Amino acid sequence: MNILITGGASGLGEAITKKLAKDANNRIWFTFSKSRAKADLITTEFSNTVSIQCDFSNSLSIADLRENIKRFDPDVLINNAYNGEFLKSHFHKIAPEEFMDDFKNNIIPVIEITQEAISVFRKKKRGKIITVLTAALVNVPPIGSSVYIANKAYLEKLTKVWATENAKFNITSNAVSPSFMQTGLTSNMDERLVEQIKEGNPLKKILTVEEVADTVFYLVNASAQLNGINILLNAGTSLK
Repeated sequence: MNILITGGASGLGEAITKKLAKDANNRIWFTFSKSRAKADLITTEFSNTVSIQCDFSNSLSIADLRENIKRFDPDVLINNAYNGEFLKSHFHKIAPEEFMDDFKNNIIPVIEITQEAISVFRKKKRGKIITVLTAALVNVPPIGSSVYIANKAYLEKLTKVWATENAKFNITSNAVSPSFMQTGLTSNMDERLVEQIKEGNPLKKILTVEEVADTVFYLVNASAQLNGINILLNAGTSLK
């Protein structure tokens, strides 16, 4: 199986890449922006992986990746990369330009990459799109996360569109929404807040990237009957 993972060298992306690369039948292409050292370690450990430097804030870099997607001939696209911060400031203190910049650096690249992948999938009459969202779309969003949440909410709706428009081509679009994880994206959070999140979890522990990678692994191998689903990983804290 040919798999393309964006942001696959560090944090959650690293866990997903390693989980899928353990199957020697998988051929993994993963992008990275600044984590070259970690990318090199992965490709050294797993001979079935190929790293690609791709800066989501650089249109030429995205264009180059799009051109190569045809050559990769992917069966699965995993939209994981996020080029920005989880927490910034209160909504009313954020300049509108910051919303626009983050949208350009995160949503537009995902749109372009996914469009290219869907073109490949349609010709093959099969394919899977898996998009990493966030449980904060369902739970109470953390203060200061308005830019991040807005971007993920936009992607959430797109995952539904991709599912309905491409189902007849045997193409699925599903998502996974993890609760708080300790990764580079959340490294600027106060330790006291992290402890509060831990204590508020029914399991009294923070979700791990390995647990999320297991869920992505399941979606990669799931039946095409599973389509348009968003799997929420938050220990049942938002049950209705």
